[in-house]
Amino acid sequence: MQPLNIGLIGTGFMGKAHAIALKAAPTVFNLPAMPVCDLLAEVDDDLAARKARELGFARATGDWKALVTDPQVDVVDICAPNFLHKEMALAAIAADKHVYAEKPLALSSADAQEMVEAAERAGVKTLVGFNYIRNSATQLAREIIASGEIGELIHFRGRHNEDYMSDPARPLDWHTQRVTAGAGALGDVGSHILNMAEYLTGQRISEVFGQLQTVIPRRPLPDGSGGMGEVENDDQAQALLRFDGGLIGNIETSRVATGRKMGLAYTITGTKGSIIFDQERMSELQLYKQEGPEGRRGFSMLLVGPEHPDYAAFSPAPGHGLGYNDQKIIEIRDLVEGIVGNKPLYPDFHEAWRVNRMIDAIELSHAEGTWMKV
Repeated sequence: MQPLNIGLIGTGFMGKAHAIALKAAPTVFNLPAMPVCDLLAEVDDDLAARKARELGFARATGDWKALVTDPQVDVVDICAPNFLHKEMALAAIAADKHVYAEKPLALSSADAQEMVEAAERAGVKTLVGFNYIRNSATQLAREIIASGEIGELIHFRGRHNEDYMSDPARPLDWHTQRVTAGAGALGDVGSHILNMAEYLTGQRISEVFGQLQTVIPRRPLPDGSGGMGEVENDDQAQALLRFDGGLIGNIETSRVATGRKMGLAYTITGTKGSIIFDQERMSELQLYKQEGPEGRRGFSMLLVGPEHPDYAAFSPAPGHGLGYNDQKIIEIRDLVEGIVGNKPLYPDFHEAWRVNRMIDAIELSHAEGTWMKV
């Protein structure tokens, strides 16, 4: 089997998830190439060497620029903070590497557009880590919608609420500053539900009316001095949506939603039925179908199993469930098959650019108090 050498930049939560998935994917799927954990980059040589040992990478470097130009590397995997995505991706594309990056793609839609255009000129493959669309239950929901089983779609409600910054004592970090993160909760977790809305419905979000709020405007400085600093982006956001196919809807997102740990959820209503999903119960999909006697109608609970997309590769038994890292393993499968088979990848940089455009439009709508086109 031919190797596909991966160069990983960044080893935080997401970098570790990528490394786990890279190792596991060939044991779950029959891949057309072997993803090889070849080169790892971190902020200095010592940390890079330690993380390479822990995560099973053959080589290490304290210089990400050396990684993107290394002749052995086929794919540059970017798990660094948001503000570094553009520079790293453009350097990798200039070196004729395929690029696999975490979301949001860039700090702004203008930066994302530049990345899209560079990748298209170079002819390299790109993939962005909106991994929640790869959950078996969500793939099943998309199939049900596309089949017309719940009729014509009339409303989408989506949310992605978490509480990882609900404690006011949590210090400032790169997530809270415009120059390093761009948008706050809207970009960090809201980007997932915006991508999910288009993935599920098959319609494009064309206009938005947004509202943003910073709930905790000041936080302790990270140096432990006792001083306080300003939070420069949103803690929570909401938006009304208009879709190009006539659908309407709304999304909400928060990083201070006390009690919500992985609160990505959606309700999709059609003329003949509806679907409800909550990522905290990621093996369940609720389906209502408007058929049969009125007194016998109600939501049924579909428990995902080997009859549903991608589940059987992990387990032959229904109800045993998949986990967060399994979504990343499916994402790695798609990455390898797309590159080796020269197949379209979704969501690529172009799709991630759309998400950046939605984020920018929601922020501008909030500032100007009116509907904005995407």
